[in-house]
Amino acid sequence: MKRILITGAAGRIGTVLRSGLRGHYPNLRLTDMKELGKPEANEEIVKADLSNLAEVEPMMEGVDGVVHLAARVSQEGWDEMLPHSFVSTYNVFEAARRKGVTRVVFASSIHAHGYYRRTQMVGADLPPRPDSFYGVSKVFGEAVGRMYADKYGLQVVCLRIASFLEMPTTPRQMGTWLSHRDAVKLARAALDAPDVHFEILYGTSRNSRKPYYDPNRVRLGYHPEDNSEDYAEEILKKHNPMDEPELERLFHGAHFCPTGFTGDVKKIV
Repeated sequence: MKRILITGAAGRIGTVLRSGLRGHYPNLRLTDMKELGKPEANEEIVKADLSNLAEVEPMMEGVDGVVHLAARVSQEGWDEMLPHSFVSTYNVFEAARRKGVTRVVFASSIHAHGYYRRTQMVGADLPPRPDSFYGVSKVFGEAVGRMYADKYGLQVVCLRIASFLEMPTTPRQMGTWLSHRDAVKLARAALDAPDVHFEILYGTSRNSRKPYYDPNRVRLGYHPEDNSEDYAEEILKKHNPMDEPELERLFHGAHFCPTGFTGDVKKIV
């Protein structure tokens, strides 16, 4: 691939990928509503409102692959999420189709299955169980991606990103941690893997305590290097896993699960 577009390039993940993918691909096109600074060599910066298809479509001209990170990471309600995480995602897929883009990598999230209990190892074959409108937006993006793959032949890889951090700091993150280095490897695998139709990969490092099963990892060439076990002794000295609030401790979605919760925990099995 010669030109890669990164949306949300000023965000935490986008900033790391901007640096990590530079040089691997001949040209990076970057977009964000926030300031991106001056472009480096072989970079292009484009300002666009992703909720406006008329601004997104020209941005796809000459693009081979898209890494769609832009979203509102929030537990707010529908009105807040609709333009930033639903309309924008549709616009990215539709503009990519119109301009003949080969592949879209969609940044999904583990919050697409946040209300599964942590006693159950989860994978991409299970039905969605979102814990928030943010999680619903990721289920939506995965569904749109599958439809665009089936109906239009777009190559789509969805990355269920977990805890993107320089290092893990809590017992839960010992399973969910995605290091900066491995995030770059994950994005490259998602962009470069051959013979892709529609795939889901989990965005975690090579953690010994991983809570997800991910058979696509090796097949698509994602070989993470970092393991949260290197930090286990220090983390467990500082934190007792049972100190985590009950609703957070029970479910994969952790701190997203208690917000606004009025349901019956016993029925979420």
